[in-house]
Amino acid sequence: MRSKGAQISIALVCLILGIMLAVQFRTTASIEANQSDDRVTELTQKLQTVTDERDALAEEVLSLRSKLANFRETDQALADLHQEVTEANMAAGLLPIEGPGIILTLNDSLLNLGSVDNANAYLIHDRDLLLIVNEMKASGAEAISINGKRLTAMSEIRCAGTTILVNRDIIAPPFEIRAVGNPDILESGVLMRGGILDQLKALGMQVHLQKVEKVEIPNYTSSFKFDYGATVEYKEKAE
Repeated sequence: MRSKGAQISIALVCLILGIMLAVQFRTTASIEANQSDDRVTELTQKLQTVTDERDALAEEVLSLRSKLANFRETDQALADLHQEVTEANMAAGLLPIEGPGIILTLNDSLLNLGSVDNANAYLIHDRDLLLIVNEMKASGAEAISINGKRLTAMSEIRCAGTTILVNRDIIAPPFEIRAVGNPDILESGVLMRGGILDQLKALGMQVHLQKVEKVEIPNYTSSFKFDYGATVEYKEKAE
């Protein structure tokens, strides 16, 4: 009886232990499953966050590239505009300029003017200067000055009594004409056979011409004033 009761007790204990082990196994499996699901959810959320950050960075890179391209285009446009303004100011004579060219110095005749019939013919006149300047322009001069007065499209060379005016300023001999351009072409232009310099030399005028590697010409210092003129807006013709 004791042996049978012990067996029953042992059987009950084993059953209870088996039930406990089964419950524990199922509980452990459930916990592991829940932990695995939570881990997957956490990793998925992190992956989505990283993906969103990557997409945002990619968009920012594209935006920055676009801005950089715009900046480069703007910088190039500003550089081109600055170059155009500089060239326009140079052409208008508003900036000093230097470069290769020639320096031509003229003075009245060395003849005894008291011994000639028409002394006025042996003096340098505004017409002489104007003809020389025109020859220089025709020979490609990019900038010209007379006695430090920069010539522009608004400049005048004219006689005022016994004096010569350039840019409304009085100048007197000796006259130093400076021109920037190809020295050889400028020289050949003003020394053209039968030209104005030949005529002046024939009258005994003092003429000295030199080619230089660098000649400096000042900027125009007078003012531009337009009382009557105005710009015209041009419209493209309709096709």
